[in-house]
Amino acid sequence: MLTLLEKVWTKHWPRGVPQSIDYPNISLGEMLKESANKAPNSVAIFFQSNQITYEQLDNFADKFGGVLQRLGIRKGDRIAVYLPNTPQFVVAYFGVLRIGAIVVACSPLYKERELAHILSDSESRVLVYWDKLDPYVQSVKGKTKLEQFIITNLDEFGIQKAAKTEPVTSYVNLNLRQLIDTAAGKPISPLLNPGKDIALFQYTGGTTGTPKAAMLTHRNLVVNAVQFATWLRMRDREEVNLSILPFFHIYGMTAALNSPIYTSSKMILISDPRDTKSLVEAIDKFEPTIFCGVPASYIGLMNIPNIQQHKIRSIRACISGASPLPQEIQRRFEELTGGRLVEGYGLTEASPVTHVNPLDDPKKNRPGSIGIPISDTICKIVDVENGTRDLPPLEAGELVIKGPQVMLGYWKMPVETDLVLRDGWLFTGDIAVMDNDGYFRLIDRKKDVINVSGFKVWPREVEEVLYEHPAIKEAAAVATANPESGERVKAFVVLKDSFRGRISPSEIIAFCNERLAIYKVPQIVEIRESLPKTPVGKILRRELKQLSDAK
Repeated sequence: MLTLLEKVWTKHWPRGVPQSIDYPNISLGEMLKESANKAPNSVAIFFQSNQITYEQLDNFADKFGGVLQRLGIRKGDRIAVYLPNTPQFVVAYFGVLRIGAIVVACSPLYKERELAHILSDSESRVLVYWDKLDPYVQSVKGKTKLEQFIITNLDEFGIQKAAKTEPVTSYVNLNLRQLIDTAAGKPISPLLNPGKDIALFQYTGGTTGTPKAAMLTHRNLVVNAVQFATWLRMRDREEVNLSILPFFHIYGMTAALNSPIYTSSKMILISDPRDTKSLVEAIDKFEPTIFCGVPASYIGLMNIPNIQQHKIRSIRACISGASPLPQEIQRRFEELTGGRLVEGYGLTEASPVTHVNPLDDPKKNRPGSIGIPISDTICKIVDVENGTRDLPPLEAGELVIKGPQVMLGYWKMPVETDLVLRDGWLFTGDIAVMDNDGYFRLIDRKKDVINVSGFKVWPREVEEVLYEHPAIKEAAAVATANPESGERVKAFVVLKDSFRGRISPSEIIAFCNERLAIYKVPQIVEIRESLPKTPVGKILRRELKQLSDAK
C-alpha cells in the first residue's frame, strides 16, 4: 500500500470530502429501502409528465421481486434488463437486486448478435424488455436459456394505467405492470453478504477487447455510489439529476441512478437524449442541478439552438467521463451555464469511478487531467512492458488502481481475470502520467498509440488541437498504414452545421501543422456526417480504424 507521503494528491484534496469514508454495509436493495424510509414522499423519478415517489418506487421494487420469486427465481440467478432509461428499468433493477438475483444490463441498441451473446454467456433465466425490441428478442429465442419474457411499454407507469398489452409472440409474455398490479405481499429477502454477493454482470470489452462480464458486488456498487455522491457533495433530497446517461452503462448506473438513490435525490429520466425538444422541456420544467455526462452530452447541449435562453444556469456541477473531455468544450460549457464541469475517469471493472478533478475550487481543476483518486482509492503508474516497476512522476506508463470499488473478476474467465487483477491491483490498460502534484493525465489506450517512424503519437493530443478549430464539432485520430513510416495519423471530423461545405481537409491539416510536431500532424483528414459511438456516447476509434484500413 502507498504511504501518506506517496499520496501527493492529498495536498489538493477538496474541502468537505473525507479521504476515507465509513460505508454502509448494505445491499443495493437495502439502499433504496433506506432512502424510502427517510424520504417516502420525496419524488424519486420525473418521467415525461409523470412522477414516482420513493415510497412508490420501493413498493414497486418489492412487488417485482415477489413476482420473480413466484416465477422460481432465486438468489444468484441472472435476470436480463433490456430497457432504456424509464421507470421500468429502475423498478426491474431494484426488484431483481432485492431478492439477491443478479442484473444483466443490456443496451436497447443491441441487435441480435450482441444480445444473443450476453443472454447466452450470462445464462439469464428471465428477460425484461421494451415491446419495441421484440423483433430482436424473437431472433435470439432459440439461442439462450431464457425461461420467461416480461414485456413493457413506455406508457405503463404513466398517470393513466396502461391498457392490457397483448402477447406479441407465441411465447408466454408476461406484462410488467400487470404483474406488479396483481402482486401480493413482499418478497422473501435472502441473507446477502454485500462484499461477496454479486449484484451485476456488466459486459465490457475490458482491457483486452474480448466481451466479458465484470462481476460487481453489492458493496462495489454501493461504495462507488457513496464515493461519487460525496465527491459531488450531493445534498440529501435537494439535488435534481438530469439522468441522460444510460442506466444500462456502468457510468450511468452509478452517476445517474445509484448515487441519486443513495441521496434520496430526484432523477429526470430521459429515454432518448437525442430528442432535444424533450430534453430542453425537462430542463425548463425541473431545473436540474447535477448533469453528469460524456463530452458528446455537453457538445450536444451547447449546439441546441438558443440554448442560452433556457434554464441551464440551474446546473451547478457536472462530471464528464467515458472519454477525454476537450478543454475547449469544458471552457465553453462553463461559460454557458455558470456551473462547474470537470473531467473524471473510471472503468467498468471499478464500478466505474476512480478519479475526478476537485470541484470545490477552480484553481484545483487541471484541464486535460482526469484529476486525483477519489476517497479510499489509490493508484500508481507502472511500466508498460511487465507492470512490475513503479514509475516516478512525469513518466508515462500503465495506470493501476486499488480500492473497494474494484470488481471480483470476470465471469467464467479466470485467465483474463488474472491478467488484470494482480496482487490486489487493477491493471487498466490505459497509459497515463502522474504529475508532481498527484494529478493524473491519460495519454491513451495501450492499443491506440500511433507509431510514426518510431515516434509515439497519442490520439488525444491530436484531437485536442482539432477541437480548437472553430469549425470542428467532433473529432477522432487513428493510425493508418504508411509504407514509409509504418503508420501515419488520420483524422475523422464532423463539422458544425454553419461550416459545412466551407472548410476543406487541407485547411484543417494546415491548422494542425501550426500547432503540432510534424510527425503528429494528420496526413489525411476525412470529413464525415457523424462518428460511430458507443451507447454512452464514447467515440469508437476502433471502428474508424477498421474503416480506414478497409480503404
